[in-house]
Amino acid sequence: MEILVVGGTKYFGIPMVQKLIEQGHRITLATRQTAQDCFGEQVERIKIERTNPESLKNAFSGRRFDVVIDKLGYCSNDMKYMMETVCFNKYIYMSSTAVYQPKVVDTREELFDGLHKELVWCNRTDFSYDEIKRQAECALWQEYRDRNWIAVRYPFVTSKDDYTKRLLFYIEHAMKGMPMNIDNVDSQMSLIHAKEAGEFLAYLVDIDFQGAINGCSDNTVSIREILDYVETKTGKKSIINSSGDTAPYNGEPSHSINTDKAKRLGYQFSNLNDWLWDLVDYYIGITTINV
Repeated sequence: MEILVVGGTKYFGIPMVQKLIEQGHRITLATRQTAQDCFGEQVERIKIERTNPESLKNAFSGRRFDVVIDKLGYCSNDMKYMMETVCFNKYIYMSSTAVYQPKVVDTREELFDGLHKELVWCNRTDFSYDEIKRQAECALWQEYRDRNWIAVRYPFVTSKDDYTKRLLFYIEHAMKGMPMNIDNVDSQMSLIHAKEAGEFLAYLVDIDFQGAINGCSDNTVSIREILDYVETKTGKKSIINSSGDTAPYNGEPSHSINTDKAKRLGYQFSNLNDWLWDLVDYYIGITTINV
Protein backbone atom coordinates (compact mmCIF):
# COMPACT_ATOMS: atom_id res chain seq x y z
CA MET A 1 0.00 0.00 0.00
CA GLU A 2 0.92 3.65 -0.36
CA ILE A 3 1.39 4.90 3.18
CA LEU A 4 2.01 8.48 4.28
CA VAL A 5 3.75 8.76 7.66
CA VAL A 6 3.56 12.20 9.20
CA GLY A 7 6.55 12.22 11.53
CA GLY A 8 8.10 8.80 12.03
CA THR A 9 11.80 9.67 12.09
CA LYS A 10 12.26 9.62 15.87
CA TYR A 11 11.63 7.37 18.86
CA PHE A 12 8.90 4.78 18.27
CA GLY A 13 8.31 6.12 14.79
CA ILE A 14 11.51 4.29 13.81
CA PRO A 15 10.35 0.72 14.62
CA MET A 16 6.97 1.63 13.11
CA VAL A 17 8.46 2.61 9.76
CA GLN A 18 10.85 -0.36 9.84
CA LYS A 19 7.91 -2.70 10.31
CA LEU A 20 5.98 -1.06 7.46
CA ILE A 21 8.99 -1.49 5.17
CA GLU A 22 9.25 -5.16 6.19
CA GLN A 23 5.57 -5.57 5.30
CA GLY A 24 6.33 -4.36 1.78
CA HIS A 25 4.50 -1.04 1.85
CA ARG A 26 5.65 2.07 -0.03
CA ILE A 27 6.38 4.77 2.52
CA THR A 28 6.38 8.54 2.19
CA LEU A 29 7.76 10.41 5.21
CA ALA A 30 6.40 13.90 5.75
CA THR A 31 8.42 15.96 8.22
CA ARG A 32 10.06 19.35 8.63
CA GLN A 33 13.30 17.58 7.62
CA THR A 34 15.19 19.07 10.53
CA ALA A 35 16.76 15.72 11.42
CA GLN A 36 18.18 12.84 9.39
CA ASP A 37 16.51 9.45 9.44
CA CYS A 38 17.95 5.96 9.11
CA PHE A 39 15.85 4.63 6.22
CA GLY A 40 18.04 5.56 3.25
CA GLU A 41 16.45 4.95 -0.14
CA GLN A 42 13.70 2.76 1.30
CA VAL A 43 11.36 5.73 1.71
CA GLU A 44 10.26 8.88 -0.11
CA ARG A 45 10.49 12.18 1.76
CA ILE A 46 8.38 15.32 1.61
CA LYS A 47 8.97 18.51 3.58
CA ILE A 48 5.93 19.93 5.34
CA GLU A 49 4.91 22.21 8.17
CA ARG A 50 2.26 20.14 10.00
CA THR A 51 0.41 23.13 11.47
CA ASN A 52 0.14 25.00 8.14
CA PRO A 53 -2.76 23.89 5.90
CA GLU A 54 -1.24 25.58 2.84
CA SER A 55 1.95 23.58 3.34
CA LEU A 56 -0.06 20.36 3.46
CA LYS A 57 -2.11 21.32 0.42
CA ASN A 58 0.98 22.14 -1.63
CA ALA A 59 2.78 18.97 -0.57
CA PHE A 60 -0.03 16.51 -1.23
CA SER A 61 -2.02 18.05 -4.07
CA GLY A 62 -2.85 15.41 -6.67
CA ARG A 63 -1.82 12.48 -4.48
CA ARG A 64 -3.87 9.84 -2.72
CA PHE A 65 -2.68 7.46 -0.01
CA ASP A 66 -4.11 4.16 1.13
CA VAL A 67 -3.20 4.97 4.74
CA VAL A 68 -2.03 8.05 6.64
CA ILE A 69 -0.32 7.51 10.00
CA ASP A 70 -0.20 10.83 11.81
CA LYS A 71 2.27 10.97 14.70
CA LEU A 72 2.33 14.77 14.80
CA GLY A 73 -1.34 15.60 15.21
CA TYR A 74 -2.30 17.17 18.53
CA CYS A 75 -5.30 19.49 18.42
CA SER A 76 -8.64 19.82 16.63
CA ASN A 77 -7.21 22.21 14.03
CA ASP A 78 -4.53 19.64 13.21
CA MET A 79 -7.32 17.17 12.44
CA LYS A 80 -9.11 19.70 10.26
CA TYR A 81 -5.98 20.52 8.25
CA MET A 82 -5.25 16.85 7.58
CA MET A 83 -8.81 15.81 6.80
CA GLU A 84 -9.44 18.68 4.43
CA THR A 85 -6.16 18.75 2.52
CA VAL A 86 -4.97 15.12 2.19
CA CYS A 87 -6.72 12.37 0.22
CA PHE A 88 -6.62 8.93 1.84
CA ASN A 89 -8.60 5.74 2.47
CA LYS A 90 -7.64 5.28 6.13
CA TYR A 91 -6.29 7.65 8.79
CA ILE A 92 -4.47 6.44 11.92
CA TYR A 93 -4.04 9.10 14.57
CA MET A 94 -1.68 8.70 17.52
CA SER A 95 -3.82 9.81 20.43
CA SER A 96 -3.15 9.30 24.16
CA THR A 97 -4.67 7.80 27.30
CA ALA A 98 -4.43 11.37 28.60
CA VAL A 99 -7.92 11.81 27.09
CA TYR A 100 -9.42 9.87 30.00
CA GLN A 101 -10.73 12.01 32.86
CA PRO A 102 -9.24 10.41 34.91
CA LYS A 103 -7.70 7.05 34.10
CA VAL A 104 -9.05 4.29 36.33
CA VAL A 105 -8.50 0.59 36.92
CA ASP A 106 -9.54 -1.23 33.72
CA THR A 107 -9.78 1.94 31.60
CA ARG A 108 -11.80 1.10 28.51
CA GLU A 109 -12.20 3.13 25.33
CA GLU A 110 -15.82 3.99 26.12
CA LEU A 111 -14.74 6.04 29.15
CA PHE A 112 -13.94 8.98 26.88
CA ASP A 113 -16.85 10.13 24.75
CA GLY A 114 -15.57 12.31 21.94
CA LEU A 115 -18.99 12.41 20.33
CA HIS A 116 -20.82 14.40 23.00
CA LYS A 117 -18.08 16.52 24.57
CA GLU A 118 -18.18 20.10 23.25
CA LEU A 119 -15.85 20.50 20.27
CA VAL A 120 -13.61 23.56 20.30
CA TRP A 121 -11.49 24.35 17.26
CA CYS A 122 -8.14 25.02 18.86
CA ASN A 123 -4.41 25.23 18.30
CA ARG A 124 -1.74 23.33 20.21
CA THR A 125 -1.07 26.03 22.78
CA ASP A 126 -4.69 26.87 23.57
CA PHE A 127 -5.17 24.22 26.28
CA SER A 128 -3.22 21.70 28.32
CA TYR A 129 -1.87 18.59 26.58
CA ASP A 130 -4.69 16.33 27.78
CA GLU A 131 -7.38 18.77 26.63
CA ILE A 132 -5.96 19.37 23.16
CA LYS A 133 -5.78 15.59 22.67
CA ARG A 134 -9.43 15.35 23.68
CA GLN A 135 -10.33 18.13 21.25
CA ALA A 136 -8.45 16.36 18.45
CA GLU A 137 -10.59 13.28 19.02
CA CYS A 138 -13.74 15.38 19.33
CA ALA A 139 -13.05 16.67 15.83
CA LEU A 140 -12.76 13.12 14.52
CA TRP A 141 -15.88 11.89 16.29
CA GLN A 142 -18.09 14.88 15.49
CA GLU A 143 -16.91 16.40 12.21
CA TYR A 144 -15.32 13.45 10.40
CA ARG A 145 -17.37 10.43 11.45
CA ASP A 146 -17.78 9.50 7.79
CA ARG A 147 -14.02 9.15 7.33
CA ASN A 148 -12.22 5.87 8.00
CA TRP A 149 -10.08 6.68 11.05
CA ILE A 150 -8.49 5.05 14.08
CA ALA A 151 -7.38 6.92 17.21
CA VAL A 152 -4.71 4.91 19.04
CA ARG A 153 -4.50 5.74 22.74
CA TYR A 154 -1.15 5.06 24.41
CA PRO A 155 -0.01 5.58 28.01
CA PHE A 156 3.59 6.63 28.78
CA VAL A 157 5.97 5.16 26.21
CA THR A 158 9.47 4.21 27.33
CA SER A 159 12.62 2.40 26.19
CA LYS A 160 16.40 2.77 26.27
CA ASP A 161 16.26 5.70 23.85
CA ASP A 162 13.38 7.52 25.59
CA TYR A 163 14.26 11.16 24.98
CA THR A 164 11.92 12.30 27.76
CA LYS A 165 14.06 10.47 30.38
CA ARG A 166 11.01 10.23 32.63
CA LEU A 167 11.67 6.73 33.92
CA LEU A 168 15.40 7.42 34.10
CA PHE A 169 14.62 10.33 36.45
CA TYR A 170 13.65 7.94 39.26
CA ILE A 171 16.60 5.59 38.86
CA GLU A 172 19.12 8.42 38.54
CA HIS A 173 17.80 10.32 41.55
CA ALA A 174 17.72 7.20 43.70
CA MET A 175 21.27 6.20 42.86
CA LYS A 176 22.69 9.69 43.29
CA GLY A 177 20.88 10.37 46.57
CA MET A 178 18.93 13.26 45.06
CA PRO A 179 15.59 14.03 46.80
CA MET A 180 12.42 13.52 44.77
CA ASN A 181 8.99 15.04 45.25
CA ILE A 182 6.70 12.11 44.34
CA ASP A 183 2.96 12.43 44.95
CA ASN A 184 1.89 8.98 43.73
CA VAL A 185 4.58 6.56 44.83
CA ASP A 186 2.08 3.71 45.33
CA SER A 187 -0.11 4.34 42.28
CA GLN A 188 -0.22 1.43 39.86
CA MET A 189 0.47 2.73 36.34
CA SER A 190 0.51 1.45 32.78
CA LEU A 191 3.37 1.72 30.28
CA ILE A 192 4.18 0.54 26.79
CA HIS A 193 7.56 -0.17 25.22
CA ALA A 194 8.53 2.09 22.30
CA LYS A 195 9.11 -0.82 19.91
CA GLU A 196 5.67 -2.20 20.61
CA ALA A 197 4.05 1.23 20.31
CA GLY A 198 5.53 1.57 16.83
CA GLU A 199 4.71 -1.95 15.70
CA PHE A 200 1.08 -1.76 16.83
CA LEU A 201 0.54 1.31 14.64
CA ALA A 202 2.02 -0.62 11.72
CA TYR A 203 -0.20 -3.60 12.50
CA LEU A 204 -3.34 -1.50 12.20
CA VAL A 205 -2.81 -0.53 8.56
CA ASP A 206 -4.21 -3.91 7.43
CA ILE A 207 -6.96 -4.19 10.05
CA ASP A 208 -10.64 -3.49 9.44
CA PHE A 209 -11.47 -1.27 12.41
CA GLN A 210 -12.73 2.24 13.01
CA GLY A 211 -12.80 4.32 16.19
CA ALA A 212 -10.65 4.55 19.32
CA ILE A 213 -8.42 1.75 20.54
CA ASN A 214 -6.07 1.38 23.50
CA GLY A 215 -2.51 0.10 23.24
CA CYS A 216 -0.59 -0.90 26.36
CA SER A 217 1.62 -3.60 27.82
CA ASP A 218 -0.18 -6.03 30.10
CA ASN A 219 0.20 -5.53 33.86
CA THR A 220 1.04 -2.38 35.86
CA VAL A 221 3.80 -1.12 38.15
CA SER A 222 4.19 1.46 40.89
CA ILE A 223 7.05 3.88 41.41
CA ARG A 224 7.66 2.28 44.82
CA GLU A 225 8.17 -1.10 43.17
CA ILE A 226 10.72 0.43 40.81
CA LEU A 227 12.56 2.22 43.60
CA ASP A 228 12.54 -0.91 45.79
CA TYR A 229 14.05 -2.83 42.88
CA VAL A 230 16.79 -0.22 42.51
CA GLU A 231 17.52 -0.41 46.24
CA THR A 232 17.69 -4.22 46.15
CA LYS A 233 20.06 -4.15 43.16
CA THR A 234 22.31 -1.29 44.27
CA GLY A 235 21.75 -0.65 47.98
CA LYS A 236 20.76 2.94 47.16
CA LYS A 237 17.72 4.07 49.14
CA SER A 238 15.49 6.71 47.60
CA ILE A 239 14.96 10.07 49.26
CA ILE A 240 11.36 11.19 48.90
CA ASN A 241 10.23 14.55 50.27
CA SER A 242 8.24 17.57 49.13
CA SER A 243 11.32 19.76 48.69
CA GLY A 244 12.87 17.42 46.14
CA ASP A 245 12.80 17.61 42.34
CA THR A 246 9.28 17.17 40.99
CA ALA A 247 8.87 13.68 39.54
CA PRO A 248 7.69 13.39 35.92
CA TYR A 249 4.87 10.88 36.54
CA ASN A 250 3.31 12.97 39.32
CA GLY A 251 -0.46 13.32 39.18
CA GLU A 252 -1.02 9.89 37.64
CA PRO A 253 -3.74 8.04 39.58
CA SER A 254 -3.75 4.28 40.06
CA HIS A 255 -5.01 2.83 36.80
CA SER A 256 -4.73 0.10 34.22
CA ILE A 257 -5.48 0.25 30.50
CA ASN A 258 -7.81 -2.34 29.02
CA THR A 259 -6.66 -3.71 25.61
CA ASP A 260 -9.43 -6.22 24.92
CA LYS A 261 -10.33 -4.46 21.65
CA ALA A 262 -6.78 -4.85 20.33
CA LYS A 263 -6.69 -8.49 21.41
CA ARG A 264 -9.95 -9.19 19.59
CA LEU A 265 -8.26 -7.80 16.46
CA GLY A 266 -5.49 -10.37 16.90
CA TYR A 267 -2.79 -8.28 18.59
CA GLN A 268 -1.19 -9.53 21.80
CA PHE A 269 0.79 -6.99 23.78
CA SER A 270 3.80 -7.99 25.85
CA ASN A 271 3.71 -8.29 29.62
CA LEU A 272 5.26 -5.29 31.33
CA ASN A 273 7.42 -7.55 33.50
CA ASP A 274 8.98 -9.14 30.42
CA TRP A 275 10.88 -5.95 29.55
CA LEU A 276 10.62 -3.33 32.31
CA TRP A 277 13.21 -4.77 34.71
CA ASP A 278 15.75 -5.23 31.93
CA LEU A 279 15.21 -1.57 31.11
CA VAL A 280 15.67 -0.56 34.74
CA ASP A 281 18.88 -2.62 34.82
CA TYR A 282 20.07 -0.73 31.75
CA TYR A 283 19.35 2.61 33.42
CA ILE A 284 21.14 1.44 36.57
CA GLY A 285 24.13 0.57 34.42
CA ILE A 286 24.38 3.89 32.62
CA THR A 287 23.79 5.79 35.85
CA THR A 288 26.56 3.82 37.60
CA ILE A 289 29.00 4.97 34.94
CA ASN A 290 28.06 8.60 35.56
CA VAL A 291 27.93 8.57 39.38
